Amino acid sequence: MKILVVLDPLASLKIYKDSSYAMMREADLRGHLLFTCGAENLRVKDGLVEARAARLHFTDTQSGHEWYTQDEAAITALKDFDAVIMRTDPPFDQQYFYATQLFTLAEAQGAKVFNRGQALRDFNEKLAILKFPQFTAPTLVTQSESDVRAFLAEHGDIILKPLDGMGGTGIFRLTQADPNVGSIIETLTANGTQTIMAQRYIAAIKEGDKRILLIDGKPVDWCLARIPKAGETRGNLAAGGSGVARPLTARDREIAEALGPQLAAQGLLLVGLDVIGENLTEVNVTSPTCFAEITAQSGINVAALFIDALEKHAAA
Repeated sequence: MKILVVLDPLASLKIYKDSSYAMMREADLRGHLLFTCGAENLRVKDGLVEARAARLHFTDTQSGHEWYTQDEAAITALKDFDAVIMRTDPPFDQQYFYATQLFTLAEAQGAKVFNRGQALRDFNEKLAILKFPQFTAPTLVTQSESDVRAFLAEHGDIILKPLDGMGGTGIFRLTQADPNVGSIIETLTANGTQTIMAQRYIAAIKEGDKRILLIDGKPVDWCLARIPKAGETRGNLAAGGSGVARPLTARDREIAEALGPQLAAQGLLLVGLDVIGENLTEVNVTSPTCFAEITAQSGINVAALFIDALEKHAAA
């Protein structure tokens, strides 16, 4: 196949743990032709969605920025690739939104994009849990400081988070005894002008914030429990958490098997569910990670499962 991967600069990838690298490496080993570009390299000319993309070649060096070389970039229509993979990291800002619009236009022209542009727009990674209230802890979405204060008074211990972050950025734990309640709420809501999410604090975070991967609607049998470092609430690896791979529990599998077919039907080939204890906390669709950690600790080749699914859908 001829595959285009839209992602952040290659030089920024930490290849020892990067999931985009893992999936590209697996595709290369199977003989597929890989091309890459950034979202800023997408364009529409004469109605046709195109990308200024460069062929990617892997080297024998597995460190630093010497793991790849690239040919000179050239303009190619997205419909002329067998598959287009969207892997740029959040935040889901206006530029990201525009890129999803171009993907939807490209799909109408015959391109096969994973995850689909419409699905990326429909599934905000925080708000998507509201579609599945049977699996979530008490949750509030609001711009109002009084709403947040009432929610805090009701539950006593809560988590506040922005709707467009990643890696644990902007997440706060609040209790009624915190002297900075007002300041934190004002900061996150930009004085009542930005919508945020509040959730009841889940004590099981101490056992890990589990990332469960869904590929083509089916759960990978092991997840990665991201365990907060000492003195930290967030389990995100980017916030210093440590990753421990574990088999799915019965509850993990219940959640995954309930959501998987619905998400796949929406055009989401790859999804990362975040589960703390018994509760679904996020539905990650932009660039789900943890391939390398799960593979290294479980022996399951997650990248191979993903490329299997990609080959199937590209050939359909």
